[in-house]
Amino acid sequence: MRIGIFGAGAIGGFLGARLAAAGADVTFVARGPHLAAMQARGVTLRSGGETITVHPRCTADAGEAGVQDAVIVTLKAHSLPAAAPQIARMLGPQSALVTGINGVPYWYFHGLEGPWRDRRVESVDPGGRLWDLLPPSQVIGCVVYPAAEVVEPGVIEHVYGDRFSLGEPDGSRSPRVEAISKLLIAAGLKAPVRPRIRDEIWVKLWGNLCFNPVSALTGATLDRITGRPDLRALCRTMMLEAQAVAESLGVRFAISVDKRIDGAAEVGEHKTSMLQDLERGRPMEIDALLGAVVELGGVTGHPMPICETVLALLRERARLAGCYEG
Repeated sequence: MRIGIFGAGAIGGFLGARLAAAGADVTFVARGPHLAAMQARGVTLRSGGETITVHPRCTADAGEAGVQDAVIVTLKAHSLPAAAPQIARMLGPQSALVTGINGVPYWYFHGLEGPWRDRRVESVDPGGRLWDLLPPSQVIGCVVYPAAEVVEPGVIEHVYGDRFSLGEPDGSRSPRVEAISKLLIAAGLKAPVRPRIRDEIWVKLWGNLCFNPVSALTGATLDRITGRPDLRALCRTMMLEAQAVAESLGVRFAISVDKRIDGAAEVGEHKTSMLQDLERGRPMEIDALLGAVVELGGVTGHPMPICETVLALLRERARLAGCYEG
């Protein structure tokens, strides 16, 4: 099986290095100094006290990579529209597209039973361009749990986590999702196949939609957000607003709001990715993590006054910092 990793930064590099070390046929598509370093010296992964270096094919040109059996996309959501034409060059009619991207995915309503079946999510897919370029029928959902960092070009530090939950949008255990799961497991990763992948997307999103924005607005780390009664109450209210929307779309939450918050508290003194992006002047994942949730509130007829207020404040904070175009 030919595996393309599009966006071979921290998470893509970690995943691709593990696959390559296990003997998989892997091609990285990356750019800049990171790509140059990988082409010159290979990909070095530091994980669990061990260091490995692998030498997969690395290119900036998706056309040069050619059609893959599976393309795993590990970009941030706001980078996907610009990258979509290149990703499409790696897809044949039978290729699987594994979307390891945070937030509400562009394909969310693909095949979803109910009145909104096959609806486009404008916040993450304006005009349905992604839907047309990257057919949802080829998508396999993926919820990413590891944390990793590119500590220098070509060198990836794996911080924690090894689970990549996979799921067909229709809930089936298709041969293609089974094959990708087995490949990841052979590389020493956890890769369960979930019959209800949207449920797992929401459980991760549940925290991201409040902890990330509140941290960006206040500068607070997770321990303070979850430990201060006022900030915890704010997050809890946002999560309850989102829960009502998700449940109206058929989602089942396996844990309570408070258990989800307590899980975040265990991470401790940690800056969220959105706060890190703000501090470094990088584009922020506002629309995938909160904008799309508010959009779905409007679609389903559920008022979200607190989420809407936080979203407005967050967008303006990001605009002033040059981190959001909208």
